[in-house]
Amino acid sequence: MLLAACNGGGNARTGGGGSGPAGGASPSPKTSAARITVSPADGTANAPFTSPVTVTVTGGTLGTVTVTDASGQRIAGQLAPDGRSWTSTAPLSSGTRYTVAAGAADGEKLAVAADTSFATATPATTFVGRFTPEDGSTVGVGMPVSITFNKPITDRKAVERAISVVADPGVEVVGHWFSATRLDFRPQQYWAKGTKVTLKLRLKDVEGAKGVFGTQSKDVSFTVGRAQTSVADLAAGTLTVTTDGRVGAVYKVIGGSPQHRTWAGKMVISERFDQTKMDSATVGLGDEYNIPDVPHAQRLTTSGTFIHGNYWSPASAYGHANTSHGCIALRDVKGAGDPGTDGAKFYASSMAGDVVEVVNSGDRTVDPANGLGAWNLSWADWKAGSAL
Repeated sequence: MLLAACNGGGNARTGGGGSGPAGGASPSPKTSAARITVSPADGTANAPFTSPVTVTVTGGTLGTVTVTDASGQRIAGQLAPDGRSWTSTAPLSSGTRYTVAAGAADGEKLAVAADTSFATATPATTFVGRFTPEDGSTVGVGMPVSITFNKPITDRKAVERAISVVADPGVEVVGHWFSATRLDFRPQQYWAKGTKVTLKLRLKDVEGAKGVFGTQSKDVSFTVGRAQTSVADLAAGTLTVTTDGRVGAVYKVIGGSPQHRTWAGKMVISERFDQTKMDSATVGLGDEYNIPDVPHAQRLTTSGTFIHGNYWSPASAYGHANTSHGCIALRDVKGAGDPGTDGAKFYASSMAGDVVEVVNSGDRTVDPANGLGAWNLSWADWKAGSAL
């Protein structure tokens, strides 16, 4: 009161009216000079998923930046040394909604926040890989992992890097490109029996060719069964079957004639049929044969080589005459109903992934890409076909 009386009302800086707001209102709070910008902008519906998220600030420095997808998974990023920008370092996913929460402060420590959201676009053109063997299957020791793409791949490194094949017990597994649409994987030697194998596809949003993106992100597992390999010696007319290191059976067979020799080399059973139709017109041999009910047929090549039962050739031909159009035939009966025939017994003992090696056929080694012929390449040649 004394000070007020001494000063009177003449000092505007401290007087009762002073320079404050009329009517005695409180002063307006100060706002931060920092301004945050987020890219993609808030509300963007078709943001490119191949571009990073960026957060920048003017008039201050960034504090925390959090980018999360719809499931709450955070996207990793890096803050610049000067604190004025942040850039995501992990890839975004296509067709996904993201939220961004960012904070910054100016030189007076006044804070500002930004909360935005955006959605990434779905690619217009995609590719997928069709794989063999199937998930959950049990296969023979010679089964490679084979992937066929529905569109040509030009960036083979990116695609192969996004695929891995893991074995337990562990063994090195390497990819080999047979063409722009086919990638196979195998170890140096046949799989050991009992091996658990997992194919890991991480192709989603991988750009396999310009503007063409993968869609798959999944694991596929299979088990290697007992170890069975067979050798068809077409000079001797025999098929020798070795199971888990012991010869279990020797059958008399018919191989390809001099006009239609059987491919030589190691072939892998890829398909199995109790009975199937075989028509020479489908393999470029005109009307030489058309058999609607070939028993116990197992495919060895894409081009049409099978090992199958035969009920139409005389018994004297087995083990003594090569008269087929390139297939390997075992004695069988029409209707595939007799389990005691050689054709039925070999079929019953076999599974997809078993190896049938043909020797002394008089023909050249089968093209490794003709069926699952991976084992006809040396390990060095196989590894040379990897893009990595």
